Amino acid sequence: MRKNVFRILTVLVAVTLVSVTVMEYEAHARAGSSRSSGSRGSKSYSRPATPTSPTQAAPARPQQAAPAPAFQQPASGGFMRSMAGGIVGGMLGGMLFRSLGFSGGGGGMGGGGGGIGLFEILLLAGIGYLIYRYIKKKREESAMGQVEQAPYQYGNVTPISQGYQAQIPEVEDVSVGLSHIRQFDAYFDENRYKDQVMDNFFRIQGAWMIRDLASVQSILTDEMRRVFQGDLDRLISNKQINKLENIAVRSVEIVEAWQESGQDFITTLIYANLLDYTVDDSTGALLTGSKSDPVKFEEYWTFTRPVGNNPWKLSAIDQK
Repeated sequence: MRKNVFRILTVLVAVTLVSVTVMEYEAHARAGSSRSSGSRGSKSYSRPATPTSPTQAAPARPQQAAPAPAFQQPASGGFMRSMAGGIVGGMLGGMLFRSLGFSGGGGGMGGGGGGIGLFEILLLAGIGYLIYRYIKKKREESAMGQVEQAPYQYGNVTPISQGYQAQIPEVEDVSVGLSHIRQFDAYFDENRYKDQVMDNFFRIQGAWMIRDLASVQSILTDEMRRVFQGDLDRLISNKQINKLENIAVRSVEIVEAWQESGQDFITTLIYANLLDYTVDDSTGALLTGSKSDPVKFEEYWTFTRPVGNNPWKLSAIDQK
């Protein structure tokens, strides 16, 4: 009887841990899935610049003591994982001691006194190890974005064009970068560019929600198209739909502008809010997120193009 109880508890703990990690990963699944991806040329492995002047929506922005990734759930990793880890550790220790004959009840390994066998111990240890590796991987990815300043998940950085090699100063003022862009495009207008970024933001989120990128392929680099398509394929295979409603962009601010390898690059900080939730494709049942509580977020969107009056394409999304 005791052996059966331990088996049931093992299954419950494993299911709980998997559910917590899956729900954490699925939450806020809008375009980009709340993670950093794509390429910013030679700046792919450095964090985007922090705005130097208040934006129009600055009073409404949540104030934070230190920069942190948007949507980082304060206690989801620490408390839940520590509690689950403690449960698994306690169970492993208790069952191991019982199986070695230290329980005092005579139920040694393979015995009939209610202990648990070597196979069950190895199975539980394997489950715990897989969960540990998953959590460790997620923490390393987060640390790469914050400490090592290498947040991008997909591919290696390669020059888009070899024809033009512009030397980038270590620190370049936005106005200087924009003036360089205007040298090759006399019609470039900063306000019109920000309006275009906002339009593209809405277009990409709309294409994401219907799970079809055909209408936005022209404004995505090949790398970002692969990133989005991979995420959409996962949603489709899981029979899920990510719903985005009441999208409101509060501000769009240019924080970096530069040229390299025959390309213009501009990074903008987008501050927005929306309803972000995922439903079952068949039943419409709510799986993650909320239909009533809006999510506020800040993301850096980088657009690139060949120098001159050419169309802009989204090349990277970076979490603030």
